[in-house]
Amino acid sequence: MFPGDFARLTPDKDAVVMEDGRRISYAELDERSMRLAQLLHSRGLRPGDTFAVLLENTPIYYDVYWAALRSGLYLTSINRYSKKDEVAHILADSESKALVTSPPYLEVAAAAVAEVPEVTVKLVVADQPMAGFEPFEAALTASPAEPIEGEPRGDVMQYSSGTTGQPKGIRRPLTGLAVGADGVRTAAGFCRRPLGMDENSIYLMPAPLYHAAGLQWSTALHEIGGTTVVMQKFDAEQFLQLIERERVTHTQVVPTMMIRLLDLPAEVRTKYDLSSLQRMTTSAAPCPPQVKRDMVEWLGPIVDEYYAGTESNGLTYITARESLERPGSVGRALTGIIHICDEEGNEVPAGQAGTLYFEREGQVFSYHRDEAKTRAAHHPDHPTWSTLGDMGYVDEDGYLYLTDRRSFTIISGGVNI
Repeated sequence: MFPGDFARLTPDKDAVVMEDGRRISYAELDERSMRLAQLLHSRGLRPGDTFAVLLENTPIYYDVYWAALRSGLYLTSINRYSKKDEVAHILADSESKALVTSPPYLEVAAAAVAEVPEVTVKLVVADQPMAGFEPFEAALTASPAEPIEGEPRGDVMQYSSGTTGQPKGIRRPLTGLAVGADGVRTAAGFCRRPLGMDENSIYLMPAPLYHAAGLQWSTALHEIGGTTVVMQKFDAEQFLQLIERERVTHTQVVPTMMIRLLDLPAEVRTKYDLSSLQRMTTSAAPCPPQVKRDMVEWLGPIVDEYYAGTESNGLTYITARESLERPGSVGRALTGIIHICDEEGNEVPAGQAGTLYFEREGQVFSYHRDEAKTRAAHHPDHPTWSTLGDMGYVDEDGYLYLTDRRSFTIISGGVNI
């Protein structure tokens, strides 16, 4: 399902709640994303084309996401801290034809699109034209609130920061199905099981929306009919306030956020009612075992962890209770089959470290315009085995422990540098 379905079933229900109190219903999200899809279609964008976004955390991110997803487009979200050359590279490499931005990023965006003439649709979240960009709301209002024909499902085309050279786009084939069709693999499946989310769930999103996990988890709630609560930037006490205010049931954090929460004075941590919280999940960087233990001691056995990448080639998961029994593990595979291989590509026995591969049929990815990197990410003898470059080992029970990367990466706040 998708917001169009819930606009019919629960039109007045909150789809998005911002920390400042703004609320966007499913009916509003459905209408705005339809109008934007129509606008892009009228400007010549067709299924398989790319639409880019360079914004702060704002409800408009969801207009953009669902407009792309309901019109067969690829959506590329750009790190809002990117410099002009980085933005220009991503726009050119992704073959973007449209870009939406806001005044804080307009100078960088305008300089970047000056180098990429293929970007013909330029929108700014402002009341008047600025630097060659037309006002977003005015363009939206002028477009009809009607679905485009067929509403083919699009996809995200995220850029992996990697360790060397320019960021590489991760592009998967489009399904050819309609946006609300069954049988499409999305983050919603993971949210339903094992996380237990449903239409009554309220998810707190404290991460930047340009990040793959933040964007796809928060939009997964719109596929199951729940509500996403969005922070504009992470603040530890504000995070607790929002859990209490909105009766948040689920959230995802990175270890840095957990450390900042634990650093709050005891009187602040105990000041808020967190009884609604059913699950806190951590990812994006290895969680120190002591941090996990401290969080479990505070919140109870609801602090779980998963390991995955933007490439979506596999995923492991570990519950809080399992983490206490196996400190340092990131769990067993939920999707994909784990293979640990030596430098020659031979599998090694349990307990021995090597390169981590996931075997996953039917989940094909490639690095856009980089055949060499795509080949390097796949096992030379097994085309369905792929790696993110991480190294580790599995124990006798199949629990994965990460040990290193083939190319060392500095991670800050869950984002590769």
